[in-house]
Amino acid sequence: MSTILEPGQIEASAVMPPFLHLPPANLFDLRAARLEQLAHGNALGDYLQLIARLCRIQQQLVDNPPGDLPVAEERQRLCISHGLPPLAADSLVREGPWLVWLQALLEQLRGETTGPLGEALHVLRSSDENQRKGWGVALLAGQYDAVPAALVPFLGAALQAAWSSWLLALPTPELKPASSLAQCPACGAPAMAGVVRNRGKHNGLRYLACSLCACEWHVVRVKCVYCDSSKDLRYTSLEDDRHAPGKAPLRAECCPGCESYLKQNYLENDALAEPLADDLASLALDMRLDEEGFHRLAPNLMLAPG
Repeated sequence: MSTILEPGQIEASAVMPPFLHLPPANLFDLRAARLEQLAHGNALGDYLQLIARLCRIQQQLVDNPPGDLPVAEERQRLCISHGLPPLAADSLVREGPWLVWLQALLEQLRGETTGPLGEALHVLRSSDENQRKGWGVALLAGQYDAVPAALVPFLGAALQAAWSSWLLALPTPELKPASSLAQCPACGAPAMAGVVRNRGKHNGLRYLACSLCACEWHVVRVKCVYCDSSKDLRYTSLEDDRHAPGKAPLRAECCPGCESYLKQNYLENDALAEPLADDLASLALDMRLDEEGFHRLAPNLMLAPG
């Protein structure tokens, strides 16, 4: 005997979009390759090459973790059941399990002793555990004035490697949406950029990429992730003769209501786009939007703003 579904039941039975899109195990190698590609002809080419080098080291650390997952299964279950991020950045950064990752990163760079790079690394090597932890806390809190700008990429690299590794080590990431659309359900850190995916069950869906652990979570398109408004949103991109209007692979979703914006990668227009790499390579767009009165709320842990 067949059952006829009423309209409301049909809607309720529809398949919901996958909430999460987890990063691949070779995330940092892919990111490094994208940075190396984007560095050619870019005004920040040397900096992009430096970050690519750090990404290669991040991948080495993820492939050979210097520390274990710092959150016990019972704590994970409790956090998830209460709608809290199991890898809560605000608490774990203070507890300090990421510090062994920073030390491992410094070991990989032990041959660097001269020039601006050597000077920055000397400051880090000369610091004690409490100072390093303080810098990490300030960086994740967005208190950039409390962190020497030259140290940000190294601190950010260690933090990202640790949290991305921990995310991939979670046994069953059954995560729930955070209280804010722009907040990562895995670690609570803010989103760095959006990605409109182009393949399989994720095709056409927008995911926000975490600035810390690289987890991606689904948020409906054409909606400001900061104030929930869909009114008068506009999309701005850098002028590029290679792409037709409205087909740029990277566009900023600008909200006139709260005067904020968030960059978005459209993979149908560039399947190799990577949120962090493409963000760093498009800082000219940030400068333009700043002049137009829009504010950036999304952090990139590999660069100190300003």
